[in-house]
Amino acid sequence: MRPQPSYRGRFAPSPSGHLHFGSLITALASFLDAKKNNGTWLVRIEDIDPPREKIGASEHILKTLEAFGLHWDETVLFQSKQSDYYFQVIKELFKEGHCYYCSCTRKQIKTIGGIYQGHCRSLNIEKSNSAIRVINNHGIYQYHDLIQGNIKCEQALAEEDFIIFRKDGLFAYQLAVVADDIYQNISHVIRGCDLLEPTARQLSFYPLLENIQLNNFQLKNSPPTFGHIPLVVTEQGYKLSKQNKAPAIDNSNPQPALMAALTLLGQQPPKELISENVNEIIKWAINHWQIDMVPKKREIQLT
Repeated sequence: MRPQPSYRGRFAPSPSGHLHFGSLITALASFLDAKKNNGTWLVRIEDIDPPREKIGASEHILKTLEAFGLHWDETVLFQSKQSDYYFQVIKELFKEGHCYYCSCTRKQIKTIGGIYQGHCRSLNIEKSNSAIRVINNHGIYQYHDLIQGNIKCEQALAEEDFIIFRKDGLFAYQLAVVADDIYQNISHVIRGCDLLEPTARQLSFYPLLENIQLNNFQLKNSPPTFGHIPLVVTEQGYKLSKQNKAPAIDNSNPQPALMAALTLLGQQPPKELISENVNEIIKWAINHWQIDMVPKKREIQLT
């Protein structure tokens, strides 16, 4: 059993492209909250979906973080190296009766309203061409967010038996993110408001993993404290994202982007700070970080 951690935060990008301004804001908020609380800040590359990944993206992401003064404290964890660990978790979940094989297609689920109704739960579906779902008896749909306050998600979606291993043989995000947050003893997660609903599922997943004994350690850990920062959207209302082809940030001139990010996070950096080097801007930002100043809304328009 691992000891309860002090503050341990993390930034976990997927290498589906270079970091854009929205990703920078998330990384910066996560980093500053960890450092303001004398904590440890980790970087985890979520490279478990090869079809979506871009060659060289992982290396470029890490170089970008360094260019912006966001230096991680421990070895970078690549989820692609965690397969044995994930398979152990799945094996133990089956042993405890917490999951099952499901052959339902997205089209079938869409025809019944888009929420999976547990059709395969008691059918003893064969492993071949099947996904793996967890039996979600906890269904947490309300929780307190460190930034946004009380959050209420769609109850039916929160109570759905969600997929942890896909039909195409890839690990699902919900499994990997929770398993690795436990593996790395993460105590705080600061990230974007697009993950408010997935957070409810992840909170529901923790009780299923509690007390599972693996080869190296026992999966017993309290869920992290979650805080969700507003998403940055364009004037047209589009989220800045790799899918929407948001441009990569400029590693050669980080000061303007850092100042803009701090401003959007409500931190009110003095204008003259832009003439300082990156290390001085980051030093100021750590000393003056106030999470209570982060806007309590789900979107902020980029000006």
